[in-house]
Amino acid sequence: MRFRPLLALVLAFCLTFAAAPSSVSAAFVLGNERGNAKFAGVVNTGQAGECTSLPSSSTGSISADGNIKDLCLQPTEVFVKLATKKRQQADFVPAKIISPRFNTSIDQVYGDLSGGKFTQKGGIDFSLFTVLGPNGTEYPLVFSAKDMEASANGKSIAPGTEFSGTTFVPSYRTGDFLDPKSRAKDTGVDYAQGLVALGGDDEDLARENVKRDLTGNGVITLSIDSVDATTNEFSGTFVAIQPSDNDLGSKDPTDIKITGNLYGRKG
Repeated sequence: MRFRPLLALVLAFCLTFAAAPSSVSAAFVLGNERGNAKFAGVVNTGQAGECTSLPSSSTGSISADGNIKDLCLQPTEVFVKLATKKRQQADFVPAKIISPRFNTSIDQVYGDLSGGKFTQKGGIDFSLFTVLGPNGTEYPLVFSAKDMEASANGKSIAPGTEFSGTTFVPSYRTGDFLDPKSRAKDTGVDYAQGLVALGGDDEDLARENVKRDLTGNGVITLSIDSVDATTNEFSGTFVAIQPSDNDLGSKDPTDIKITGNLYGRKG
């Protein structure tokens, strides 16, 4: 009886080697069939969030009809709109991406392309990250390409083509998110227990107590710099302006400008 645990251990050890994948199955997992070739080249390099780029010498032209797939938007610079001095008009000033630093890209976005108008249908179309402004304030935001509708200034996609349009920006918080006083939109308590004496007449307190699922809208411009007509690929830059998080209505959002690289491919 006392040998049974040892026998079970030996049997488990043998089964582990018996179940090990063969060279054929391992090749299948690592091969092109599973699309892991690109992953193997960028894993642990910090480059997984980078969009593909085309040589600047790619000056072809492709039709602005059909559909777009694998649209990638990679932020490289972020600006926050605020006044850095008293009695100064608010303007966009540089900010720093602090979390996460290498996972801010939107990728595999796809949609219809008709008459030079792109209508987004799906994909990995939003990214959550936080930036630090020069005033020391942190600004969480949802970088979004949801419901993008952008029209080009021509009937073809070529270097110099620009798509301009709008995007939908969802709420950074969900209705079940609890703030430090356990208040939320769909759950939690209705008010901060220690502040009941104010009677709800304080506007700032009311904004903290009454959570609202406030969304927003942004504007975006896609500028095409390079086009490969043989592969239907294009690349360039983008500029997007959208609101930051409003903490479920408890504070006013701040305009954020995001610039970066783009890549796309027609289906």
